Amino acid sequence: MGVFVFLPLVLPLTALPVARLAATHLHPRVATCLLSALACALAVCSTLCLVLLGVVGTAQLPGNPLPDAWSDPEVRKAVPYDEVAGRAAMAALGVIAVGCAVAAGRHRLVRRRAHRALAGLPDGELAVLRDRAPYAYALPGRVPGGGAGRVVVSTAMLACLDDQERDALIAHEHAHLRGRHHRFLLAVRLAARANPLLRPLCPAVAYAAERWADEEAARVTGRRTVVARAIGKAALVSRGTPTPTLAGFAAPGPGPVPRRVAALLEPEPPAVRWPPVFTAVGLAVWAAAAGTIGSALASANATITLVLVLQAATTL
Repeated sequence: MGVFVFLPLVLPLTALPVARLAATHLHPRVATCLLSALACALAVCSTLCLVLLGVVGTAQLPGNPLPDAWSDPEVRKAVPYDEVAGRAAMAALGVIAVGCAVAAGRHRLVRRRAHRALAGLPDGELAVLRDRAPYAYALPGRVPGGGAGRVVVSTAMLACLDDQERDALIAHEHAHLRGRHHRFLLAVRLAARANPLLRPLCPAVAYAAERWADEEAARVTGRRTVVARAIGKAALVSRGTPTPTLAGFAAPGPGPVPRRVAALLEPEPPAVRWPPVFTAVGLAVWAAAAGTIGSALASANATITLVLVLQAATTL
């Protein structure tokens, strides 16, 4: 394996240049799927790398549950600085496990609390809560009638919008539910817990998912300027969503909202738009793809090498 076993830990850096460029130059649906896939693939490879380092580096420690033969010098020679790398890898895996469990647990807890808060309201995909705080978000989950979830909106938010803007809001949130955007948001957040180098992909995927829903709302309503106006109004008063893994209509503060409004004031982007290779975004996409492939190959090579070494040195 050699030093190549460490590559999956640093190759996520290749995905960073495409994070901002993809959201700007690719169709929002393509950008959301691409960035989420990159994040998950790179996170899996780096986690596998840590597992291999932990197995090899801690096999010689007293009290470990691994077979004694796994601490053979030939096996340990496959990883540089095996003892230090092994201990560090086990500690990192523990942090990752706790971080992912906390993020997933908070996501489930918030969803359960949100569903309980809707108890007693009339059935349907739209749930209006009497609240002085303005907010609107898509709450995934089974609903009567087989829907993908419910659109939760407060009376304060509805009071800020006119009839056309309310239609845009509802269309936007339905787009989040149909596209299962919460899954993309949760996946990339868990990937960032697995490898901190992937954290810049979280806001990039969140922005791309919002742009995806913006375009769907504009397509359904047929009024791009109305959707843009509704987003601008909501951003001035909105308090956001209960958790970053739920998709909302507009976040408080400037953030990416001006970019979303500006994009809606331009013509609709093509359904499929892949950048030429010799452009900034094209090179960034190919660099990210190459980094992901390299990370996968390095992980596969390390795994196969470890298995072969174990077979040669032990009775595996």
